[in-house]
Amino acid sequence: MSEVVGYARVSTAGQSLDVQLDKLSRAGCKRIFSEKRSGRQADGRQELQACLEFLREGDTLVITRLDRMARSVLDLAKIGELLSRKKVELKVIDQAIDTRTSEGRLMFGLLGAFAQFENDIRAERQNDGIVKAKERGVAFGRKKALTDEQCGRIRVLREQEGFSVAQLAKRFGVGPATIYRALQASA
Repeated sequence: MSEVVGYARVSTAGQSLDVQLDKLSRAGCKRIFSEKRSGRQADGRQELQACLEFLREGDTLVITRLDRMARSVLDLAKIGELLSRKKVELKVIDQAIDTRTSEGRLMFGLLGAFAQFENDIRAERQNDGIVKAKERGVAFGRKKALTDEQCGRIRVLREQEGFSVAQLAKRFGVGPATIYRALQASA
């Protein structure tokens, strides 16, 4: 049997949930999850996570406004994807979005497309920044544990003086795997 489930959120303890709770009750919600927390990230909101876990195929999730559930288009798209997989409908009272209708599905689909576009643009900007930084000589990744000179010295100590890998690791303050890589690199 499908249920109409509500979710309400305010950002701070000083704010009241009363208006949202009243709207959700009038929308027919029998079960309402509510919390007083910042909405920055969905996975940090325990009641939202409990609500999303509770929902079953055929249920309808009702919220008063999209920003009560998600704080970014990307966050909204992730939640929308989860609802879609679970075959749960979404109704947003104040913004007249209802995924049970073709117009509501269109609006929600457009929001998902904007989220993907936003994500793609961010990735392109990040990639451009990395390319420019590399052109300026910025090194990415972890700093090398040993200099080229130290790698050469390790090879000499190993081949000419018979040091063991364990002795070399202790002497240079690194692990045995680093010594093996240094020996390979200086070969």
